[in-house]
Amino acid sequence: MPTSATPAPSASTPEHSAPAARVLIADKMEKSAVDGLRAFGCEVLLKPDIAPDDLGKALAESDAEVLVVRGRKVSGKAIEQATKLGLIIRAGAGYDTIDVATASRRGVFVANCPGKNSIAVAELAWGLILSADRRIPDQVADLRAGTWNKKEYSIAQGLHGRTLGIVGLGQIGQEIAKRGRAFGMRVAAWSRNLTEERAEAAGCDYCSNIVNLAKMSDVISVSVAANEETANLIGEKFFAALKHGAILVNTSRGSVVDQTSMTAAIREKKLRAALDVFAKEPASGTGTFEDPIVKEPGVYGTHHVGASTDQAQQAVAAETVRIVREFVTSGRVPNCINRAASTTATTLLSVRHLNRPGVLAHIFYTLGQAKINVEEMENIIYAGADAALARIQLDAAPTPENLEHIARGEHVLAVGISQIARPV
Repeated sequence: MPTSATPAPSASTPEHSAPAARVLIADKMEKSAVDGLRAFGCEVLLKPDIAPDDLGKALAESDAEVLVVRGRKVSGKAIEQATKLGLIIRAGAGYDTIDVATASRRGVFVANCPGKNSIAVAELAWGLILSADRRIPDQVADLRAGTWNKKEYSIAQGLHGRTLGIVGLGQIGQEIAKRGRAFGMRVAAWSRNLTEERAEAAGCDYCSNIVNLAKMSDVISVSVAANEETANLIGEKFFAALKHGAILVNTSRGSVVDQTSMTAAIREKKLRAALDVFAKEPASGTGTFEDPIVKEPGVYGTHHVGASTDQAQQAVAAETVRIVREFVTSGRVPNCINRAASTTATTLLSVRHLNRPGVLAHIFYTLGQAKINVEEMENIIYAGADAALARIQLDAAPTPENLEHIARGEHVLAVGISQIARPV
């Protein structure tokens, strides 16, 4: 719903009014997202089937300020071609398909929609677990081929009382764990930043070492973000520690698992791998699938559809609209993933001043002349809007002469500096 600060366009809105933002949607998207953006006053350009090489040209020609994608890759070249782009939204949880480094260099925010598809992914993960444990896809294939083999398929271990290991106890991992407890399983978890307190709050046993988690688990579910730190996280040592006949479920990204080691474990330890993601996936929604892993016995797969339920996509659509609204109305970006966690600032300059035009320009001119860079700043307005406080983080300390020059500025009330404590 529009807020009082951002009224929705009405019949009286002039046709020549500028749009709240020009948004290019370069993937298939829920109608509710398109309707919500247009109701807010955005001009929405729909190009769901655009060729990958044409994305940059479309961004440049449309002057789009916001780009919304789902699975589409956004290359550095496309970002560099954009003329007015300020925000890229990944309508989903991951963002490894976006060249975040180039976006950061070009001053483009990147945001995602974490947690909105966690239940959908957890549901699919459990479908894969059950399929692997009871070999449901194999049974269906035999029945369709006219083969009855109750003797073979009556052999199954079952899940109750066994151990489920969770790699990555984020929102998806917590939903998977919750369902594991409902099946009567003991649940243990490992994450890079997991604490005993957080594990206990999620109803999981805490495991401090991922290899130990592999040793103790009958079923392993992987749900971590894909980045440099998690590339081949599930590797040779992990597979060597797994029990004979264990089940591995991956609903994160193919890059998280070392496929060579997984293949060896499938052949030597009778590992059953249930995968929604693969090392080699087609770039589009349809195409030829050539990843050799699916030809291994005991591998069960789906088409990277973990987040693809109506419920999840409606939630993602609503979150996408919220991010755009916040970006347009306040300049803030919810779920921003490329804002620096810290800066090189060493000094905080505080300037109390009357809320008048020209004060900040005077401060910045003085700093510029002194070759001092502004890292971050905020200008806080006091009640009544008569006075304000500029808090400016600098990469070097101003000299006494600089401070005196700032203090002599018209409407400046007081000037002070302090050191910024750096993380140890």
